Amino acid sequence: MTAYVISEVEMRDPDGFDAYRTLAATTIAQYGGRYLVRGGKAELAEGNLPPKAIVIVEFPSMARLKEWYASPEYAEALKLRQTALERRLLFVEGAAP
Repeated sequence: MTAYVISEVEMRDPDGFDAYRTLAATTIAQYGGRYLVRGGKAELAEGNLPPKAIVIVEFPSMARLKEWYASPEYAEALKLRQTALERRLLFVEGAAP
């Protein structure tokens, strides 16, 4: 069953953000993930908090997603993330066929 990483992101440091984004994209591809949404314009339809940049990445399974997140390759990107961006991160299982 597919699994998704859903991130709500706010940039802190533009240079660090670019470096993080490049490294994260490489590791996502390495673990079989693919971007479905990557910071496109978001419009608030309900609720009261303004939308931040949204990123959605699809992985073939929750196991593979967690392998990516715990990987030594992505650990390098996480070091950059500490100062480059603020985010809320969710792991979500996809719908069963």
